Amino acid sequence: MTERKRVGVILSGCGVYDGSEIHEAVATLYALEEHGLEAVCLAPDIEQMHVVNHLSGNVSEGESRNVLVESSRIARGNIAALTDESSDDLDGVIMVGGFGAAKNLSDYAVAGENMKVIPVVEKVLRKCHADGKPIGALCISPVILAKLFAEHSPHLTLGAESGDAQNLGKIGGVHEVTSHEQTVVDSKLKLVTGPCYMLEATVGQVIRGASAVVGQFQKLL
Repeated sequence: MTERKRVGVILSGCGVYDGSEIHEAVATLYALEEHGLEAVCLAPDIEQMHVVNHLSGNVSEGESRNVLVESSRIARGNIAALTDESSDDLDGVIMVGGFGAAKNLSDYAVAGENMKVIPVVEKVLRKCHADGKPIGALCISPVILAKLFAEHSPHLTLGAESGDAQNLGKIGGVHEVTSHEQTVVDSKLKLVTGPCYMLEATVGQVIRGASAVVGQFQKLL
């Protein structure tokens, strides 16, 4: 029996406004299973940038939460801390969206085109690239790939033309316009991206979009 390929799913908390977008995360986990791949949930063991009340949309002043602990809600506790060596026994990694990618995995939400990526995420993604392993990214998380691989001018998508798409270009990526269930594949760099909730979308469109990304990602394994 052929051993299933293992794919790291990098989470950034739990909830669209301060962590991982839950629909995108679940859609990705489901798509990996449907494509015969084993999902390995990972998240950095750090404090969130802040905590947002998802009912009011306001920041909960004085409250703090841990990214790994919050991400474990989505993973039902089956998760490990992201470390510099996390990619060593994986065949590739996928990042889901949500503001956590722009607030916890990077500081894009506050720094824009002058963004930085947190060290552990940078090391894991750079090592994946150096080892020839594919990287997938949904929603806003492609800005992280634009930053890390700027010297290669990676082809990526955030969906429609927007201020974020313009920033992606300023950071170092080449933006391509896509609809909900389209992907952009940079075969040379082994990067696959899809827009998900960067576009106005239904849950069904997000599920199909995540599946399209995983399908293209699988071809690069």
